Amino acid sequence: MANGTKRASPGAEDEKNPLQNVELSDENAKKLTAIQRDLARAELVLERQAQKTLRPVYEKRREIIKSIPAFWPVALMNHSLFNFHVQHNADKTALSCLEDVWVEKDPNEHRCFTIEFHFKENQFFEDKVIKKEFKFVSPPAAANEKPDADGITESMLDFSWERDVEASTTKINWKDAEKALTKLYPRKMDEDDEEDTLAEPGSFFNFFESSTDPSDLGLTIANEIFPEAIEYFLGNAGGDDIDSDSEEEDDDEDAEEIDLEKPRSKKQKV
Repeated sequence: MANGTKRASPGAEDEKNPLQNVELSDENAKKLTAIQRDLARAELVLERQAQKTLRPVYEKRREIIKSIPAFWPVALMNHSLFNFHVQHNADKTALSCLEDVWVEKDPNEHRCFTIEFHFKENQFFEDKVIKKEFKFVSPPAAANEKPDADGITESMLDFSWERDVEASTTKINWKDAEKALTKLYPRKMDEDDEEDTLAEPGSFFNFFESSTDPSDLGLTIANEIFPEAIEYFLGNAGGDDIDSDSEEEDDDEDAEEIDLEKPRSKKQKV
């Protein structure tokens, strides 16, 4: 018998599964839907309160890390997805001039935000600050909605990142247009894939100049790296999990080789 295959108990197929024919009444289905919306509403309220509490702490952290050399380049590069988008030495040189990163949440829709990268003088571009906004686009139904006491509307409970968010483009003022990193290293999409997936990320700065974000790098920066920046800087977050107990995989000569350099793109829920 092959490793990992479990033999069913004799007669198991003949036993009746008591969970097989469980039915949900229309009344209970409506109750579950209602409580789901109540839970979603409560989570939104808590998240808004959390953002108000966290902001002064982030501002305090911001002042402290200004005195730490290369804090943000190191923190960002310690995240595997961000690291994947910085494959060229020119990008690394440009990012070595990064002094500050800030994420400004939309006060009305906290799941949307603007990412700010602050740079000191460098050889690549004139800009001191490069921004990318992920803007909330209100659905038509929201025009006539009245927020509740916590500022939550019904359309907020039906929020969809793919449908309700529009990413901005930022024109970078390159010092030499012919040596613009986004021109030297353009983004390449996978033409054989039905979804919008990256074949090659090219320069990291395509993130700012492109209106699309196929690997959700913006969400990664805002929701993973920025909140846990100290942990990423110290190298305590973002490492690849290795299962040390899988000795059988080490002995399998036919095991498929896994590319750990290139993380899989995935949509994140917010």
